[in-house]
Amino acid sequence: MGMRKRDIGLRRVVEPNGVFPLVAWKLDNSREIGPGEMRVRIERIHLEWDNFQQILSSCGYKEIEVKARILDIIEKRGKLQNPFTGTGGVFLGTVEEIADGFRGEMDFAVGDKVYYAATLGAIPIHIDRIDHIDYKYGQLECSGYAICFEQSPLFRPEPGLRETYMLAALDEAGSIYSTYEIASERLCRTVAIIGSSIHTMLIYAAAMQEAIGENCQVIGIMDEFQNEEMSRREIRQCMEPLFREIIFVDFRNPLEAFWDLQKKLGEETRVDMSIITDDIRGTESVALQLTRQNGYMYFSSLSNNYAEAVLCAQSVGKVVTAFAFDQFVQGYYEFSMHLMHSLHHKMEEVDRLYQKASSKLGITKSRANAHKINATGRDDGFIYQDVVTARMVEDVMNIAGYDCNVIIQGETGVGKEKVLQLIHQNSARCSAPCVKINCATIAESLAESEFFGYEAGAFTGAQSKGKAGYFELANDGILFLDEIGTLSLNMQSKLLRVLQENQFYRVGGTRQINVNVRVICANNVPLRQLVDEGKFREDLYYRLNICTIEVPPLRERRGDIMAMGEFFLQSYNRKYGTEKEFAPGALRALHDYYWPGNVRELENVVHRLVIASRGSIIREESVNELLNESAYKDMVKSVQRSYDRNDALDFHQIMEQQEKRLIEYALKKEKTTRKAADLLNLPQTTLARKKLKYGL
Repeated sequence: MGMRKRDIGLRRVVEPNGVFPLVAWKLDNSREIGPGEMRVRIERIHLEWDNFQQILSSCGYKEIEVKARILDIIEKRGKLQNPFTGTGGVFLGTVEEIADGFRGEMDFAVGDKVYYAATLGAIPIHIDRIDHIDYKYGQLECSGYAICFEQSPLFRPEPGLRETYMLAALDEAGSIYSTYEIASERLCRTVAIIGSSIHTMLIYAAAMQEAIGENCQVIGIMDEFQNEEMSRREIRQCMEPLFREIIFVDFRNPLEAFWDLQKKLGEETRVDMSIITDDIRGTESVALQLTRQNGYMYFSSLSNNYAEAVLCAQSVGKVVTAFAFDQFVQGYYEFSMHLMHSLHHKMEEVDRLYQKASSKLGITKSRANAHKINATGRDDGFIYQDVVTARMVEDVMNIAGYDCNVIIQGETGVGKEKVLQLIHQNSARCSAPCVKINCATIAESLAESEFFGYEAGAFTGAQSKGKAGYFELANDGILFLDEIGTLSLNMQSKLLRVLQENQFYRVGGTRQINVNVRVICANNVPLRQLVDEGKFREDLYYRLNICTIEVPPLRERRGDIMAMGEFFLQSYNRKYGTEKEFAPGALRALHDYYWPGNVRELENVVHRLVIASRGSIIREESVNELLNESAYKDMVKSVQRSYDRNDALDFHQIMEQQEKRLIEYALKKEKTTRKAADLLNLPQTTLARKKLKYGL
């Protein structure tokens, strides 16, 4: 009888069934353990850097919102895996309970300290509270538990090594060991390490010294818009002697960045291997140019623009071997322990430098400038900077090549039509028409004739020559149906038949018309929700839902705000012949605003600012004044309008009227009672009760 396989947690998968925990949308994170499981009390979590940065950006760097966002992800998914980046992190904890017969790689007992060294997207997590956020390392001090399995990579802490440093090393451990093996086996002598995190780059440099020895020549290339609260001299001193040189460049302009490197290093300088440690646009281009012919490029994750670098190398005829960390590497933990022992004093130096600098990240003047519009989308009308949007665009470009129906989902004003343009321009139907229809504007009595056309004399008022419908107009092209959820169930059934059979009859006609149309639809309310409410046909939903593109609201891709703000500003400058620009504080104010109206609201605000501002600089006060046309100001004005100064005022009547206006404002701004209650700092039940009271 063979030995049973070690448990990997398949029983914990809730949605969808039959997949690995890592790719599941939701896991069962209940506290009770089953066979092959161990419960660990979590004490500290290290978030993967792109995960941490995306959460910070989406929450406007506001700590209370950052904590709420992390807890919300865990509540919805039963694990800590950012749905936008797909990444999680690692943690330190203490074993609380072990199932009988548990067979892990190592033997543990209740009370043992352990590191979990794989992604948190693969195991159930529950967090009760987050006590502290360490912004420099991207770590959380928190209370909660994790359910680990027999296959989970768990290790004992090494005595004398600070937990903060070890978690940072474990997050990169597989990549670090891989770069060590590549540099050793391929006899690399010169290496460029590219990124923004001081401690991360130091760990890679230590690995290169282990691989190459005394002849190791390591160049550090850092993003000039990171670590701004530290002097360049202090950073260089901290990173010596592991680095021969540290050079700060602007990755937004990769060609200029490389020319700057050539001036400082010499025009003929090329390295054997480049290591890209951070997900910063432009790093792949700099690395490609700096790496010698037949050299090596290593990406710490597949998301670090790996594919773009490979395509760029092919386009310029340069032969490089590209590697990316994409799988488990045996022996990485022991190697990481060895490195951290040798680096311990250097990491203490880094920590002192961090402590000397400000304790919390923020958007500074130059950081704001870094978000300007030098990195844009692949379509002139689609501007983006945020990593979340970049990945969405990658999905859109992929989907564009498959001739299937698509649902584009997102709030009003997020840019669903811009996504449609990307699909159309990059599809096989790019030379055919793209017919855009807003279903909400079509009267029910005219819907059939509008979609399918009609023959001459089909009804009173019909054109004498008949009329082609939307499907005929879009033949061989794309038919875009915006607000498709507003169509009646009767019209939905007729639409379903056309999608199934690719043929129909005009109103009053007897000739069958065949069409070849790709249907792309959009709706503000999720169609799945409308199906559950009985307002949308389930069979039509599945006919349309071959691919779904979720366009996140602007507040969840804050990296786009300043890039688009600058884009709109330049557009209106050209329109009006002006040369206005944003002050740094104005950009911060735009970045921090909630943007309930999304991109459409942002463009409107910028347009109004261009017209309203008197000088050439748009200042923070102007932005705040425009954004804060608040309920309070409306309330004061309404009181002034409603009562003459000689009238006797009824205090209770006035307060009820203004309470109604405040709640109405909050509901209009936030859309849901929960969010409106949060805005007014009220319990949701209280707000719901008052909503009913005032008939809102």
